Amino acid sequence: MLVTGGAGYIGSHACKALASRGYQPVVFDNLGAGHRAAVRYGDLVEGDILDTAAVREAIRRYGIQAVMHFAAFLDVGESVREPARYYRNNVAGALSVLEAMAAESLTLVVFSSTCATYGEPIETPIAETHPQRPINSYGETKLAVERALPHFERAHGVRSMALRYFNAAGADPDGELGEDHDPEIHLIPRAIDAAHGGPHLEVFGDDYPTPDGTCLRDYIHVVDLAEGHVAALNHVADRTGVFRWNLGSGKGSSVLEVLRSFEKAVGQPIPYEITGRRAGDLPAFWADATSALADLSWSTTKTIDQMCEDHWRWQKNNPLGYNS
Repeated sequence: MLVTGGAGYIGSHACKALASRGYQPVVFDNLGAGHRAAVRYGDLVEGDILDTAAVREAIRRYGIQAVMHFAAFLDVGESVREPARYYRNNVAGALSVLEAMAAESLTLVVFSSTCATYGEPIETPIAETHPQRPINSYGETKLAVERALPHFERAHGVRSMALRYFNAAGADPDGELGEDHDPEIHLIPRAIDAAHGGPHLEVFGDDYPTPDGTCLRDYIHVVDLAEGHVAALNHVADRTGVFRWNLGSGKGSSVLEVLRSFEKAVGQPIPYEITGRRAGDLPAFWADATSALADLSWSTTKTIDQMCEDHWRWQKNNPLGYNS
């Protein structure tokens, strides 16, 4: 199993889940955002997904039978400022991997997509049949790859799964793996920074039409997310076609709810301040995950409290991330 971006946050957890199920992951990563120390399950091949020949060589060398494609840029704000960079890496990079697969007669790929392909929700919870109208180039690049997948199936017989993530958080409960981005853009890492004496956590708006005025989001433990990839892979192993699933908890949690759970994990108040709404933020956004339950027998198992506890344990034991 070739795991592009397997040295990153979600990819590394997926490698552990794969290894625990008897698969042999091989990580393909340029370590631009990933970490060598996060590659604990399987070999590391250093390379760039835009180098199609290097991807083909890795496939041949290790006798790869399937690909999990995580390698992508993921900062929504940055994607708005630098769309060319995102199209080059996320779209051209994915096409390079698919081209390498076709050339090497590989016919099974799991694609890391995103709920950002939906754009502003017409209804919540959001099912896979919801219109896809992204509002930023990050979502557009992921949707572009989703739209390419059926063409690769028709031309080359490539079976594919696009897994649309909601908000990943948490860390490996065993303490081996965690989240280490620079800069940190997600809620819990920013709360950790505030707990360590950094800037107060900014809560962007408390006047939304939600129970406590803060945005509702669907948070999914990264371990549950990794298990969803294995479930999808097993489901499609003997099937043909192009598949789409949401991976989320199926419920919305507010920013302040997550903050209170994290305070319980840390055992102290987290300094925060309410600031103005952030451009583009939606009041409420969570998954209809019933298709994943019906098709994959998969659903989330971990609570928000467990997510915060695992994330805090990782950060407390690794204050400098993987550089610790």
